[in-house]
Amino acid sequence: MKRENKILSGAVLIMFLFAAGFIISPAIAQPRSAVTVQDAKFDVSSSIKDNLKAYVGKDVLIHLRSGKTFQGYVKAAGDHFVHVEKLSGRDYYDALIRIDDISAIEARFRDMK
Repeated sequence: MKRENKILSGAVLIMFLFAAGFIISPAIAQPRSAVTVQDAKFDVSSSIKDNLKAYVGKDVLIHLRSGKTFQGYVKAAGDHFVHVEKLSGRDYYDALIRIDDISAIEARFRDMK
């Protein structure tokens, strides 16, 4: 009977310490704040094409009028097409997207410090 009580007490103690780790660890974590990403801006007086040219080499999400979304890095933006490389979720794929089919673009403006 004493041995069973010791095992039960040990198990309860381990579970308590394990749970306490989840409660205490966020409290002692250093606070993080959002910082502005350098050169991140949209020019609302310019076209989507011109805004995409400013994001060459950067990660963007491109929303098409059809509802499809592409995420990747803008490799080049021309007069009628944009080349997006390293598509998210599709290893080794790039996309050539007609600029007239784009309804919106998203880009990271803030990052955690």
